[in-house]
Amino acid sequence: MKAKSSAPVWRPSRRLFLKAAAASVAGSAVWGWRRPDAYAMGRKPIRFGLVTDSHYAEREPAGVRYYRESLTKMGECIDRLNAEKLQFAIETGDFKDQDTPPAEERTLAYLRQVEAAFQRFNGPTYHALGNHDMDSLSKAQFLAHVTNAGVSPERSYYSFDRKWLHIAVLDANFNPDGSAYDHGNFDWTQPFVPSAELDWLRRDLAGTRRPAIVFLHQLLDGVGNPYVNNADEVRAVLEAAGNVLAVFQGHHHSGSYSHVNGIHYYTLKAMIEGSGPENNSYAIGEVRPDGDITITGYRRAESMELVGAREAAAG
Repeated sequence: MKAKSSAPVWRPSRRLFLKAAAASVAGSAVWGWRRPDAYAMGRKPIRFGLVTDSHYAEREPAGVRYYRESLTKMGECIDRLNAEKLQFAIETGDFKDQDTPPAEERTLAYLRQVEAAFQRFNGPTYHALGNHDMDSLSKAQFLAHVTNAGVSPERSYYSFDRKWLHIAVLDANFNPDGSAYDHGNFDWTQPFVPSAELDWLRRDLAGTRRPAIVFLHQLLDGVGNPYVNNADEVRAVLEAAGNVLAVFQGHHHSGSYSHVNGIHYYTLKAMIEGSGPENNSYAIGEVRPDGDITITGYRRAESMELVGAREAAAG
């Protein structure tokens, strides 16, 4: 919803939807983290900033994509996030864009500019790779110019903990043959998570008793474009782990929401779409120890209550 001119620039969306998950998931074990004596009692919510698809480049608009305005929009976003008590901020891909025709050095310059704006955040920052992040660049080049707090710059997928919450960041920017996206050498409609990453994800989630949330660029909750080519395999790993509350995605610029087998899938609207501050999009997520999640959307971003995630049945 458009903010009135007299409102602060960080006015959140008034649109609030209640999405109640299924009451239970078949099984006999109650998750340890849901027991008040184990994790929930006395724990404070974890809050994070979320932004996606800024596509920053100093180029003329194309359709509804206003590339150069994303730098100003990112400034508003970071000002709002800095006004909150957040544990971290993450952007979920297509951080920068490129010229037509592309030039590697100019693409790197756009990446440095938008990363400088993002790094104004007063806390740890993280990135999930998007397909446009490998236009004109390799993954190594992109990762060498951004900061993922406490993570090796060689890692395109990784995980970290924030107090009682586990966070996994995935990379679906591989071709179906397992080769990495590199300098535009890919079909963006065929993203893929290779077996080595799936094995890592399985081990990573099995290695923690904390509840978990997951971030990536392309979508996991469907079939075809814009979904990950082997999304069903990735979902099977998440569901088998039994501790994943929600997945946060980008890529699909109009945003979406679904609930699949006990896990919420929230796709944030793209920052780049539309001209002017009223067409910005970013959000703050709050994960509570009982597994419920509040998404406060700003400007065009949807606000939602994600409740009842992964409630296991007592047996």
